[in-house]
Amino acid sequence: MSKNLSRRGFLKSAAATTAVLYVGVNPDGAAAAGSNDAMLNPFVKIDSDGNVIAIIKHFEKGQGPATGLSTLIAEELGITMDQIGFEFAPSNPKLYNNLFFGPFQGTGGSTAMANSWTQYRTAGANAREMLIKAAASSWGVDDATLDIQEGIITDGVKTAPLGDFVVAATQIAPSEAPRLRDASEWKIIGKEATRRLDSLIKVNGEAKFGMDVHLPNQMVVMIKRTPQRGGLVVSFDDSGAKEVKGFIMAKSLPTQHGVVVYAENTWAAMQARAALKVEWDMSEAEARSSSEIREELMDALGANPVYNVNKVDQKTVASKIDTAATVVERTFYFPLLAHAPMEPLNCTIEQTSGGDIVLHDGAQMPTGPHMAYQQIFQLPQEKIHIKTMLTGGSFGRRATPDADYQVEAGLAFVMTDRSRPVKLVWDREDDIRGGYYRPATGHKVRVGLDADGNIAAWEHQVAGQSIMKGTAFESFSVHDGVDHSTVEGLADNPYVIPNMAIGLTDTEKATSVLWWRSVGHTHTAYVMEVMMDMAAKAVGRDPVAFRLAYLEGGDKDARRKADVLKLAAEKGNWGSPADGNVQGIAVHKSFGSFVAEVVEISGTPADGIQIEKVTAAVDCGIAVNPDVVRAQIEGAIGYGIGHAMRDQITLDGGAVEQSNFPDYEPLRISDIKAIETHIVASAEPPTGIGEPGTPPSAPALANAIAQLDIWVAELPMSDRGISFV
Repeated sequence: MSKNLSRRGFLKSAAATTAVLYVGVNPDGAAAAGSNDAMLNPFVKIDSDGNVIAIIKHFEKGQGPATGLSTLIAEELGITMDQIGFEFAPSNPKLYNNLFFGPFQGTGGSTAMANSWTQYRTAGANAREMLIKAAASSWGVDDATLDIQEGIITDGVKTAPLGDFVVAATQIAPSEAPRLRDASEWKIIGKEATRRLDSLIKVNGEAKFGMDVHLPNQMVVMIKRTPQRGGLVVSFDDSGAKEVKGFIMAKSLPTQHGVVVYAENTWAAMQARAALKVEWDMSEAEARSSSEIREELMDALGANPVYNVNKVDQKTVASKIDTAATVVERTFYFPLLAHAPMEPLNCTIEQTSGGDIVLHDGAQMPTGPHMAYQQIFQLPQEKIHIKTMLTGGSFGRRATPDADYQVEAGLAFVMTDRSRPVKLVWDREDDIRGGYYRPATGHKVRVGLDADGNIAAWEHQVAGQSIMKGTAFESFSVHDGVDHSTVEGLADNPYVIPNMAIGLTDTEKATSVLWWRSVGHTHTAYVMEVMMDMAAKAVGRDPVAFRLAYLEGGDKDARRKADVLKLAAEKGNWGSPADGNVQGIAVHKSFGSFVAEVVEISGTPADGIQIEKVTAAVDCGIAVNPDVVRAQIEGAIGYGIGHAMRDQITLDGGAVEQSNFPDYEPLRISDIKAIETHIVASAEPPTGIGEPGTPPSAPALANAIAQLDIWVAELPMSDRGISFV
């Protein structure tokens, strides 16, 4: 996504007491300065001691917005990264909505930097101009002669710390269009030396994650959930739990989806939960096995698709393929996948003496639980507060349409007398077995090539479990019956492919399905890029040259995609691997960014494959923090490759078979020897970076393995007779 507000289109406001200057946004659309009572949650605040705090509207799960958004403010204001701190914004969608999500506050879709680029720079620039005007008035000089550098206001002769003019600045109206610093002036944005603001506190233990919350007199709750999705509690026996020291009580959730165990500490809650005996009603529960789900998907692929995604006549395309000189076809299958963040789900809820409800949570989509709590507690919006904590990963899991775990905590709390805070804790088994999964998906592709080795037609059918249908996000992604989160990366692919017909059929959801790092791109990129390699090999063409032929003459996206492909090939020594090694390549556009990757491997599938090196090239527009960009690409590559290598969620009679990392194994540091990332210099506005590195990673690995004469069309690879060392 590259949507950006214009400077004039972004309306500012400022409000302050005599001690603090705030610059933010007024939901009524009026730029104004006023008292603290009139303040409506700013993006930047500065006190009279000169302390600058960036208010971060996107939560920090490791992807770097606390640093990135602070960088924008620091650059425009004229301070160093050592002179700025950050706080997370309160839950208030009128002020802190995600500009791509409508009236909804949330983090996701790799949108943090893309939708905040102008917003946060403008806030920093407005603060700079207000302070400068205050100083100019005090010194009797033209404000055009002043600037702020490293927190000091100066005209070249006089100097003063910016804190000296905070009080006076509060009396100055903010500009509708403050001057943003030109790229030639930047000292922080795009600079290699800029490091993350949250690294030190995470190393020295100061950082507070959701799991670190421990309120006075709190109870810890854990929930015994149904082993099959959709099961309901009939009755339970807690006599065994009563023998556990620290056990307080057990109650069935009002929804009957589980039994809540209340205890004095986590260990007691775990032991008491294990001692519970529960009778379940499984009459409406999921009962299918993974093989049945796969069969349903394959049956759907064998029939005519329900939806014609790109409105191309499918019979015409099929006819062209039937008469083509060469036909390449393959059927693909992608299993359910868990998110498996390092920090399992948790949150803590309390009631203040004034009756307000406070949720302490790594809140990825705070608007969801905020709305849910208004219903649960029958309170107005202003009586519900969400304190966002740091979070040890998410990959989409903390952003469910039904706010599942926060609702659990709310229901567990409302069943008490509310005199004690309640901390909900999931363990690893809860996370793997009771979570929301990337949908199982199938693809069936036929590609016809003419006598000259060029693509004549491409027939592509998809069958999958819709993430968006039936949720509050349906209007956001579903159009004409098509859930575009299922087919993204196909219909909007920059390749210029003639006669490409895309069909879609929805199948019944196996369990709760959810967006997973890079959403539909996780499977669409795999299929597109493996098929491009298969087609190239079928006509004896180099895979890079073959791809470039279908990017020539395209739009700007095609040119940018071609550029990262060329850069990755150059930096990855494409065509010249080390002796005994083979290479694979893939390139994909997602979330407005372009990433190409070359994977070089050694070994054999039987004896074990070693990933020697992954070389990535990325065009994400202006790289605000190159160090963060590289870290995100490295993590995304590991996430994509690790899951493709060996992971899947399987069901036996509706129950998840995996439970912990021994049977749902995360990537090991030894799995990939080296990753090298090259960032394309760009003047385009920033686009996504948290997810775009994932889609091309698995197909690049698959295309390398294909050089050993094994085309992997079903994942995980370990189930296809491929071992890794």
